[in-house]
Amino acid sequence: MTLLGASMLAGPIAVASPAIALAAEAPADAAASDDGGTIVVTATRRATSLQDAPINISAVGSAELARERVDDVKSLSAFTPGLTVSDTGPGSTGNIIMRGISSGDTSASGSNYQSALGVYLGEVPMYLDFKLIDISRVEVLQGPQGTLYGLGTLAGAIRYMPNRPNSSKFSVDVHARGFMQSHSNLAGKNVDGTVNIPIIEDHIAFRTTNGYYYNPGFIDYNHLLKNPGVSDPQPGRSATGAGASFGSAADQAANFTSYKDANYERTFTSRNQLLLQANQGLKLYLTYAHQQTSTMGRQANGGGVLGTGRYEAPWRYLEPTTRKSDLFAAEFNIDLGHFAQLVATTAITKQKIMAEADNTDLLLDLDYGYEAFPQFSSHNTTASNYNQFNQEMRLVSTHGGPVNWVVGSFYNNMRYEQQYREYVPGYAAWAGINRPDDLEYMQFVKTRTKEMAVYGEATYRITPAWQVTGGLRYFKYDAFAQGGTDTPLFSSNTPYPLVVFAPSRINSGATKKDGMVWKLNTSYKFRDGLLAYATYSTGYRTGNVNRVAPCILPLNPNVQNVCALANEMSFGPDKTRNLELGLRASLFDKHVNLTLSGFHVDWDAVQVPSTTINGAVGITVNGGKAVSQGFEFAGEWKITPRLSLQTTYSYTDAHLTQDAPGIVVSSGTPYDAKAGDRLPGSTKNSGSAQLNYTYPLANGAAIDANWAATYTGNIYSRVGLRGNGEVIPSYVTHRASITYRAKTFDVGLYADNIFNKYAVTAISNDLSSYNRVRTDVVERYYAQGVLTPRRVGIDVHFHY
Repeated sequence: MTLLGASMLAGPIAVASPAIALAAEAPADAAASDDGGTIVVTATRRATSLQDAPINISAVGSAELARERVDDVKSLSAFTPGLTVSDTGPGSTGNIIMRGISSGDTSASGSNYQSALGVYLGEVPMYLDFKLIDISRVEVLQGPQGTLYGLGTLAGAIRYMPNRPNSSKFSVDVHARGFMQSHSNLAGKNVDGTVNIPIIEDHIAFRTTNGYYYNPGFIDYNHLLKNPGVSDPQPGRSATGAGASFGSAADQAANFTSYKDANYERTFTSRNQLLLQANQGLKLYLTYAHQQTSTMGRQANGGGVLGTGRYEAPWRYLEPTTRKSDLFAAEFNIDLGHFAQLVATTAITKQKIMAEADNTDLLLDLDYGYEAFPQFSSHNTTASNYNQFNQEMRLVSTHGGPVNWVVGSFYNNMRYEQQYREYVPGYAAWAGINRPDDLEYMQFVKTRTKEMAVYGEATYRITPAWQVTGGLRYFKYDAFAQGGTDTPLFSSNTPYPLVVFAPSRINSGATKKDGMVWKLNTSYKFRDGLLAYATYSTGYRTGNVNRVAPCILPLNPNVQNVCALANEMSFGPDKTRNLELGLRASLFDKHVNLTLSGFHVDWDAVQVPSTTINGAVGITVNGGKAVSQGFEFAGEWKITPRLSLQTTYSYTDAHLTQDAPGIVVSSGTPYDAKAGDRLPGSTKNSGSAQLNYTYPLANGAAIDANWAATYTGNIYSRVGLRGNGEVIPSYVTHRASITYRAKTFDVGLYADNIFNKYAVTAISNDLSSYNRVRTDVVERYYAQGVLTPRRVGIDVHFHY
């Protein structure tokens, strides 16, 4: 779970108006929100106005988050240069890509794990995507940040900065949203509220935020099997895909049932904070956050296979997913006189994901001959658990003078467990095998990754206008994995009713590494409202053990072998070297504000997706080299005191600079990727334009009108389009709102995706599996993620 070059985001992205710089030694905890039109950020570990931050950082304030209905990082990415997050529905966070640093194929199912960047809730690193409610601001840092933050980062970091408990003021905020959505049968509703309770003035306060989201689905599963193992998944058989069908109306009535709007989202989210404060120099924040999201299907179609439509899934089983996340954190803020501020954080993060999916096409694609059983189908279940414990201690100097510094230490322990099962209803009885539970394949994986680091950086202010910063980080990690596989349907290791792994089918592996990264930055403030900066930084992403069971040698040729060989068990770290030049300017008496940055990132030992030789299980390997280079722009023009225009644009050229033999696999055939091949998953061009108009009323209220258009450039589904990769077309969407804003309440009308644009957002698998026939059965392996259709609704917000 991670946004534009140092600019204030005013609806949601606009350049920050120049403001009086805050004291350089102000502690990070003193950071303000966007009150009075100025966003104060703490990404440099010191409170400073966004316009004066000497690095590439962007920030979105709470007002802008509300105005554009930004509930999560997927919504935010449309307005953020250099950031790509595909709309893949509620079943996952979505794959977050900064500046093209991605090598894996796109996925219509998204991803729940981000390894190229760091995501923080306040000071706590996490692998979750909590809803953005009661958030003071979101800070986005492009480029490696390992000398400032606990987590080592390859591409950047995202910080969700929550509003803190206030020990002197009681407050209540309630928000409700209702909307209708095209291609959906039910209305959507979102409700959230925040209560701040001072318990002992200036000493103890409690703040709780809770929300419920029901976002209706729009993907219909119209060909679900009524009785798996008995119902015919494809009554209209043919030796060619063109001749195949779901059969007559009578055939479909006999074999299928349907589930409408399966990709709905139901989310409950809660964040609770307790402040214990002895005085302004000694504070303890205790946080508990919980979120649970459920859905019944993918936000994807089958690309028209067997005549299915744009908002229709061709799969035989419902595919429910439940994601449950919990975070416990304790954060100390201690002022050490006029020397330094100590921030010490300890956190435990837990995430549990339960998922089911249609598995039929995977087994058909492996060509084991299952299609000989006329009623053959398969489904799988996956139970994944992430448990993370981390501690970070950081000292930030407060003594003043021309030199200031930050030093810190970091420890992270991540444990991951997964249980995976595949079932083939009815097949065992048909084949004469004593396995009434139809368990065909099972796998377990347990991994543990420990990372330790010490880091620091120092800034020397040569003159009041010119500063130079240098930083270092030493890191060390080790990873361990244990796993096992078995095939109960065909193996004598686990005769029915046993569901156990034979000791001979269990193995383990380990890897470890240490290293150093560094940073050099300088900035010069030519005048108030004109600043230039340059940064050279290096970053890394830890290696790890692949989450697949090791092979037990010698392999038994008479059973299904799904495992990793010794050279497939682990992969090493990859590294980036980032050079960036940036300029921020306010012109024409601050009526025009702009940010412009150019970057060049060299990426070595690229971690790329691959598959095991045995069983074609997805793994990660180290490939060749790549580069990402381009520029990012954000501008604001205050046309009149009431009317403003904000624009963003980014250009990212990310491609391989070295051949990578055999890293692309399509239908079992390896393909070479070549130097110059474009990297997949992110746009080369993207941008947004936004008009905001405010009309003040005589009673002190105001009417705000907002219109925005966003452009998402085309995306490659696979590196260089090798191995049947595709170009995912570009698209433009529009949104608008009109809101009456009073002192204690706001009420407004809005529309998202006004023209109901249909667009493909991601692709799973490739065209080699589209409409492919096994004997007389058509595979439905190929999938296209699709954009959320038009929403029209009402927004109401009360605050006291």
